[in-house]
Amino acid sequence: MKIPKRTVLMPAIGHLFVLLLLPMPTTAANLVTLYRDGTLLEQDASARKGVAVVPLAAGLMEGTLKVFPTAGTTVLTVEIIPATTGTKHDTELDALLENRRRMEDRLQALATREEIFTAAAKSQGGKAPRKTKTNPDPLQTIRQGTDFAIAQLEAVYTARRRTEQEIKKIDASIGAARARRRTAGSSARITVTPANGSLLVRYAIGETGWQPQYDLHLLGNGTARLRLSARLTRSYPDARIRVSSDSWTERGTVTYPLPQSSLAAVASFTLPLTEETYQEGIATRFSGTITNTTPGYLPPGESSLYKNGVYVGRLRFEGISSGRRTLLKMGI
Repeated sequence: MKIPKRTVLMPAIGHLFVLLLLPMPTTAANLVTLYRDGTLLEQDASARKGVAVVPLAAGLMEGTLKVFPTAGTTVLTVEIIPATTGTKHDTELDALLENRRRMEDRLQALATREEIFTAAAKSQGGKAPRKTKTNPDPLQTIRQGTDFAIAQLEAVYTARRRTEQEIKKIDASIGAARARRRTAGSSARITVTPANGSLLVRYAIGETGWQPQYDLHLLGNGTARLRLSARLTRSYPDARIRVSSDSWTERGTVTYPLPQSSLAAVASFTLPLTEETYQEGIATRFSGTITNTTPGYLPPGESSLYKNGVYVGRLRFEGISSGRRTLLKMGI
């Protein structure tokens, strides 16, 4: 079986802008294609002593895993190994949960102390001053007792505030730990011959790896310039990245390669804009019908609106199939 060619179409409209966020922790994919409803990953692997263990990203879609042997290599078996339990993520999460329980115990103890010293302060304030040989100045004794109880209450309030702040930090750490545990994916254990054989692993995950963003520039001549940007939800170190507005099931041919070092390059389209109305004032009002004359689908996303290079607001850009049109409006 031949390895499928990885043809990257280089559209004349250029590259897309990339904003990188969280690193991809569970796979070292060589080629990543981000579709509007999923992600396709391709990874080269080499066997050692006849076995290649390939980590897979979380969310492997059933029926999408394919293993392509290179020339001279034969695949013998493919076994999916589930993510191991009792990992360091579980240990980290257990420690955080135990720490949170300790903080809750501390709050309960502080609540008890508060009741005790509140009652003590009230008791001191309600005492009738009586002189005795051992207590010649009862008013001073009462004041001292009251001041002590109030000082203890202040300490309780400070400890409770700090404990509640600590619980908030722990809750944030718990959320992050749970997210890291969810990203722990399975692995593919592949036996091949010869012992140093090589192969290509390809599979899809259900995660949408990018979000479209637009800049719509009104040109005033019956057209508008639409710039499309790709905001990635995570980074893919050392991988080539492509973005497609198609569904992963369609495997469309319109893809845009993304150099991860790019900070300003965008895909730009000049599209017909008809029935345009524009009113400028304290609040800008705009409406117009835009037609998608590009060969591919333009997915929905938020868009900034510009007039003569001036930013005038934001609007929702609805998805448009090739050859279709839609009404855009803002402030109406």
